[in-house]
Amino acid sequence: MAPAGYGDRVEGLHAVAAAAERGRVLRLFVERGREARDEVARIVRMVAADTMTVVDDIEEVALTDGSQGVAADCRPIIPVGLDQLAGPSAAVMVLDHLEDPHNVGAIARSARAAGMTGLVMSSRRAAPLSAVAFKAAAGALETLPVAMVASVPEAQSRLRDLGLWLVGLAADAEESLFGLSLLTEPVAVVIGAEGSGLSRLVAERCDLLVRIPMSPGMESLNASVSAALAAFEIMRARADE
Repeated sequence: MAPAGYGDRVEGLHAVAAAAERGRVLRLFVERGREARDEVARIVRMVAADTMTVVDDIEEVALTDGSQGVAADCRPIIPVGLDQLAGPSAAVMVLDHLEDPHNVGAIARSARAAGMTGLVMSSRRAAPLSAVAFKAAAGALETLPVAMVASVPEAQSRLRDLGLWLVGLAADAEESLFGLSLLTEPVAVVIGAEGSGLSRLVAERCDLLVRIPMSPGMESLNASVSAALAAFEIMRARADE
């Protein structure tokens, strides 16, 4: 059975514009009175003339808050296989059952900005790649390859077989993320769920657990902030090679 696609609905100026640039928009909804605005007119020019529907109130069709007057039904994006994320320059983010689509979208945005090469996430008990996630990603999910897996631990084993090191973020780990030489190798950084962190089996399947150093007395960082720091530390480490 072919894997189900994602991203069939996007909302917000950046997300809709990015989908239009990829030629994915099947039906564009624009709130009346916004058609002439530069950022909306640019989107309209990128889609077929018979694609646009003008609505009096975008909230009647929107699935998110703050859709900025535009929404679109789109041709779904098909997930990639784990083997497509491997390679000598692989830098993959693995999400261990994150539940907040805002976090997932923000992680995708940071990962794409830092040059990460892919995202792995569970197809079960995790936030879907919904319109909320796409809006938070601001276009990043259009070009960041995503693998959807039934089991994160099994995906970890497969990534290891494909030559990637597995580095998990854990607040109580002894070794620091910063200055980690392993980040210049093909690597997958594993991010735990909001609040609970890495699940036991996922942590056990990591080659190394590292922490993000913080001032005494501070609680752990938000998952998307931790992921962003990891992504840009990989970028920094590889730039220094």
